[in-house]
Amino acid sequence: MKPLHMTIVLLLLGISTALLGLSIMLLGPHKHITLTTDFYLITEVLPANIFNLLAALALITSATLAFLSIKKESLIPILGYVLIATSLVPLGSLLSNSMWIASMGGFPVIGSGQGVIKYFALLSIGILLSKRTLSPRISAWLSIFPVLLVLLWIGGMKFTLLEAQGIEALVKSSPFMGWMYGFFSIQTTSNIIGVYDLIAVVLLILAMYYPKLITPAILMSGMVFVVTQSFLVTFPGSLSSETILSTTGHFLIKDLWFLVCLFFYYSALISLEQNS
Repeated sequence: MKPLHMTIVLLLLGISTALLGLSIMLLGPHKHITLTTDFYLITEVLPANIFNLLAALALITSATLAFLSIKKESLIPILGYVLIATSLVPLGSLLSNSMWIASMGGFPVIGSGQGVIKYFALLSIGILLSKRTLSPRISAWLSIFPVLLVLLWIGGMKFTLLEAQGIEALVKSSPFMGWMYGFFSIQTTSNIIGVYDLIAVVLLILAMYYPKLITPAILMSGMVFVVTQSFLVTFPGSLSSETILSTTGHFLIKDLWFLVCLFFYYSALISLEQNS
């Protein structure tokens, strides 16, 4: 990966984990951390505010290492291992029924787990940072897996009424997407977004084998996560004067990790093309 790309990667990681960690610390105990401790049967072991503090410190440590790694490259593998550990804890809780919507049959209809599956991106990033000698082909698949997962899974959910209604307030707040409700119904708008996500999935996979598709694939999928970040500004419930981010903001800021994955994917595909 080019030095400039790595700097951008580290900045995105540092900003996202710093904001998330500080916000969790200020917010105090909340549902998402309790769901995780419930799954591991440790909720009663320590006070809720201690678990909250541990989660916040893990993210703040990640942010500190990310910023320091910009100048001290030797810290990058350590950052990778910290990200792996930080991501594995919440990912394990996906095995809990509480992460899925019971009224719709449970798995694979995802509920609270929508924010948790985003830690797959952090896991992939951690592996890529700690194992920097991986082949371009393996790096490409490793970096794009979480992007494909979230676009396919959450994109697929867009075709359900529950998800269509769930994203309505967010989409309406966006100057980039809100206009769609003037022409289409709530469900049709959600369907269009879902189709866009699925097309991005196809392009990302094809780009692995057809280099000419690299740029459109990266741009199309990247726009999904860039627009998501715009919700931090346009959606009134995203930011908080007391906790920096609300829980909605937590969900949104994690999409910066997918942009990081796309940087790794682009770098891996360029290496593949040069070696072919």
